[in-house]
Amino acid sequence: MAETIITLRDARLSLSANTGVVDILKGISLDVEKGETLGLVGPSGSGKSSLLMLLGGLEKATGGSVLVAGQDLTAMDEDALARFRRGNMGIVFQSFHLIPTMTALENVATPLELAGVADAFDLAATELQAVGLGDRAGHYPSQLSGGEQQRVALARAVAPRPAILLADEPTGNLDGANGLAIMDLLFELRDRRGATLVLVTHAPELAERCDRVIHLRDGRIEAEPLRGVAE
Repeated sequence: MAETIITLRDARLSLSANTGVVDILKGISLDVEKGETLGLVGPSGSGKSSLLMLLGGLEKATGGSVLVAGQDLTAMDEDALARFRRGNMGIVFQSFHLIPTMTALENVATPLELAGVADAFDLAATELQAVGLGDRAGHYPSQLSGGEQQRVALARAVAPRPAILLADEPTGNLDGANGLAIMDLLFELRDRRGATLVLVTHAPELAERCDRVIHLRDGRIEAEPLRGVAE
């Protein structure tokens, strides 16, 4: 029997704006199984990225419940959420979010050091080798192409061996060839680690590779989850 690793029940997110309170997510109920790859699709402004932020504890639900790996994220303070992410999640954004004053190796090693991993730099070097950047470890982000920077971001996300990978438009800032390479690498790393992968994408070819796809519109799930999309 499949194990559920993410459970949302009537999850809501409202944010304050100049015009008043804006309802971003309007009652999302969702279960994600351990090891599943779930694609989140929908038009701009539908709430895809906001939903991913809830799952990562980067935004806190203003209603309902968000349970991830058995933990209630809505009950945690910021320090507890940071510790939870460090121990359970890898996150890849459309913008690479690399630290510009650190080399590729240092960018990958930093979260490992923060987690208290003794051989952080050795492990970081291994992960850079796995994404084809072993010879670029000493380069700074400004010395790397967009595709190479996203590879570093992927290596950084998977180095701590997270149970859950979250990816927000991971190919959005890349050209076709680099986007395809990152797409292949993302699924290869997912397979190798056995992680649960939740990704936001506008790319049909990326969504088609997911086990299941849900469609969001106006802060709600528009269609019932479709299983076996990639089969």
